[in-house]
Amino acid sequence: MNLVERGDGFAEFWRERHLCTLSTARPDGAPHVVPVGATLDLAAGVARVITSGTSRKARLVAAAGPEGAKVALCQVDGRRWSTLEGRAVVRAEPDQVADAERRYAGRYREPRPNPARVVLEIRVTRVLGNA
Repeated sequence: MNLVERGDGFAEFWRERHLCTLSTARPDGAPHVVPVGATLDLAAGVARVITSGTSRKARLVAAAGPEGAKVALCQVDGRRWSTLEGRAVVRAEPDQVADAERRYAGRYREPRPNPARVVLEIRVTRVLGNA
């Protein structure tokens, strides 16, 4: 998906400091929704969430296998909102984690040290919203 074509307002909204929610599905199909910090690489069409590898969200994504888990990443600011849908996979490679940490620091702040950190990499397939 070419997110660059969505325009400057969309890009700016995803650069501003907003908390997001990440929705995954539990094994019984019930939603698991948690607050997260996220970054969006417009050119690659990839969103990233850093988390501990032992977190419920990371375990749910990992359980989906190499195809990835269907997820939704949403942020809201007043009347502006945007939801990114796609498939998430867990990345634990040190270079992938370091890259995601740099991106997170650019949008939020330097993340606290976490030797168990992984990256949930979301290949965006659909965008909803008015931002």
